[in-house]
Amino acid sequence: MVFRGWACLLWVSSLSYAFGAVTVYGPTGAERPTGTTSGAGASATPVQESWLNAYNAYNNVRLQPPPLPNPLPPTEFAITLPSQAQNMPGLSIPQRGDFWGFSIEMSVVEQVIGKNSSFIQVPFLNLLATVAERAGAVRIRVGGNTQETATLVDSLPDNAMIVKDSPVQTTDPNTGQTPTLVYTPELLRLLAQVSALVNAKWYLGIPMNDTSHLRLQIAETADAILGDNVLGYQVGNEPDLYASHGHRPPTYNETDYYNEFGVVVDAVQQDQNIKSKSKLIAPSLQGQWTPEDLFATGFLDSYASSLDIIAMEHYPDQNCAAEFPNGGFGPIKDPQTVFPEYLTHTSGQNLVKPYLNTASIAQQLGKEFMMFETNTASCGGFPGVSDSFGAALWAVDYGLQMAYSNFTGALLHVGGQNVSYNPFTPPPTNLSLFDQWTVGPVFYSTLFMAEALGTTNTSRVVDLAANGGNEFTPAYAIYEDNALARIALINYMSAQNGVGTINVTISIGGVPAGEPNDIPAEVEVKYLLAPSVSEKEQITWANQTFGGRFQSDGRLTGSEFVQKIACDQGANTCQIAVPGPGAALVFVSSGAQSSVDPTTVTFSTTAVTKAIETLKIASSALATSNGHKGGVPLSGTSRGSSGGASALKIPLTFTLASFFTGALLLIR
Repeated sequence: MVFRGWACLLWVSSLSYAFGAVTVYGPTGAERPTGTTSGAGASATPVQESWLNAYNAYNNVRLQPPPLPNPLPPTEFAITLPSQAQNMPGLSIPQRGDFWGFSIEMSVVEQVIGKNSSFIQVPFLNLLATVAERAGAVRIRVGGNTQETATLVDSLPDNAMIVKDSPVQTTDPNTGQTPTLVYTPELLRLLAQVSALVNAKWYLGIPMNDTSHLRLQIAETADAILGDNVLGYQVGNEPDLYASHGHRPPTYNETDYYNEFGVVVDAVQQDQNIKSKSKLIAPSLQGQWTPEDLFATGFLDSYASSLDIIAMEHYPDQNCAAEFPNGGFGPIKDPQTVFPEYLTHTSGQNLVKPYLNTASIAQQLGKEFMMFETNTASCGGFPGVSDSFGAALWAVDYGLQMAYSNFTGALLHVGGQNVSYNPFTPPPTNLSLFDQWTVGPVFYSTLFMAEALGTTNTSRVVDLAANGGNEFTPAYAIYEDNALARIALINYMSAQNGVGTINVTISIGGVPAGEPNDIPAEVEVKYLLAPSVSEKEQITWANQTFGGRFQSDGRLTGSEFVQKIACDQGANTCQIAVPGPGAALVFVSSGAQSSVDPTTVTFSTTAVTKAIETLKIASSALATSNGHKGGVPLSGTSRGSSGGASALKIPLTFTLASFFTGALLLIR
């Protein structure tokens, strides 16, 4: 294989197989000690300090933690729970451990996932493995605004996998500044290779920018290459914003989308190369239309048999005026001012309220109901908020609130270098790609959520309205196989002058009257912790961390610490302290702990790279600011966004993850 302008020597590490785990060793046979089963690490290029402010993903904005609430909520309170699910009212439907997944903008696949099926980003594999080993699998969407104009072709010059603004396809006048993507089947082979290494499942999108000339090749080819690893095909990304984006006439409404969706359904049914006729995902509304108004057209009555997932997309806020000062988005919002809005249980509750009716409808129809794209704020998030420990607590609470409200999954969006909300970000320019990724705070939330729900797919969640329903100290109970398994406790407050830690006394049994007391002799607790809600780097999950900016190869480092807390069986009580700020996951039984105790398969390689050529990528594509608020277009890849025609030059570097034993490749 030849890639012009590159000199790259890669040793494909040999594999050591064991039942239930794989250890990947480097060329010297050395194994890097971490808290997981892992392979040899590689040295990394020093970080240039100037990059910390050049990209929003690495910004230096640090906010002040909000003061303690006034009045201060009780810092000591009790929770009494029945030991059996049949005695606990309000439980959710059974939930999967892979509830939190990821939504990756199609335009940044090469940077985040890999250059092609032979060049996979090793940190990306490691990150997926940390989730999959806790959750049983990991769900990933590749799509977004850029899927709407994407075209599959047989090949591209220089063996490229994906090209932006390619002359291969005539520019569509309706696409505005959204980059036109042309890609080859190699992109789907890349996803298949990831699935061969990690239990990853995929959501893809059928372009809907021109229903007069449908392009169904992505479904035809993905069915052949990925098979059951494709979970579904999204049809229409935020169609309620088509008109405001200039992708449809100003009069475009719910009936128009109903009719166009029917065109896609008919075409899929008639296409003999698409094996899965009922894997469609819709309507992916952002909020300008209500689900009820769309359903009033007969949408579900007509298309339920073709739909597998009813989906929505929603961000709680937007930071568009800061990203696009001339875009007509009003005054710039102050991150310090909006910060407290993310540090309350009320945030997640308000986010799910508009969708409770739809969740009920989905259950009646036997369909999944997903939040298909979300994060802290559209247009790249708020620096200092979206990349803070407060955002991690928010995502834990929001995820559990969605699970309690009978969503069946949710996807955190991943954009480019110019967003601050990324769960993970590859390094810019000529940094080596193996050891200098940045793992965002919200990624820790996915690990907490995965362990809270476990791998049995029987976990049912209930919001306990703890501490008198106080918004700063929420708590959830998780029942697995019809028995109390875990309790999640969240403390949004930052301790000040020794005040802010909460002490929760848990009792099990005795409700309803007659159920025997059932507190165990001890419980095990894992903590999600940081010094303050504004902390950006010193974050730990059970004492393990991914490190700070430009410090991660996707593997947790440090020794895992699970705290054992003795209980008073005579009094039927167990007291759990939750530092402020922090979150605690209490495992009521040793079985509840062991069922999610991960032995993570990780990957490593040694790569020497030399960046010579650069790839021109629209900065708006890197921002990937999908998700909107109100009736205005807020996406950086949308028509009317400033900077859409500008570009960043990013020298490419690659790493390799492969499962061929002892292979030596010289690429020049």
